[in-house]
Amino acid sequence: MRLSNVSAIMLVFVLVLLSSCAQYGQQTQIATTNPASTASATYESNPASQGAAQKGQQAVKEFEIIAKQFQFNPATIEVNKGDKVRLIVTSIDVPHGFSITEYGINERLDPGKPVTIEFTADKQGTFTAFCSVLCGSGHLGMKGELIVK
Repeated sequence: MRLSNVSAIMLVFVLVLLSSCAQYGQQTQIATTNPASTASATYESNPASQGAAQKGQQAVKEFEIIAKQFQFNPATIEVNKGDKVRLIVTSIDVPHGFSITEYGINERLDPGKPVTIEFTADKQGTFTAFCSVLCGSGHLGMKGELIVK
């Protein structure tokens, strides 16, 4: 049986599409959250950064955090002592702040503008992250946790 040109083109298109879907399913995920979600969770680092550790470099533990009235999502992040940490924090509604006093972190978050914060987790313990910019009636309750094991 001989395929027409149109049939051959459609077959190639379907194979490319299936190949793309299979590759997409094998990609690793960065610890992110759906901004619309209100559930809190504990997130560990980006698995893609593990390759650097295998090559003798220290991996960077990367987290994306959404700030919105009156929460950080994810609310809890866990890392190990000595880890290099990168937080990419974005406000999605009003100006907020992101502060962890023990690490000297205090950044202003303007809506829609991601702020990258990098530090080494050199202190073990549980540290409070809080909003440092007055953002409304629930401001004082806008907190999260950094757990360094």
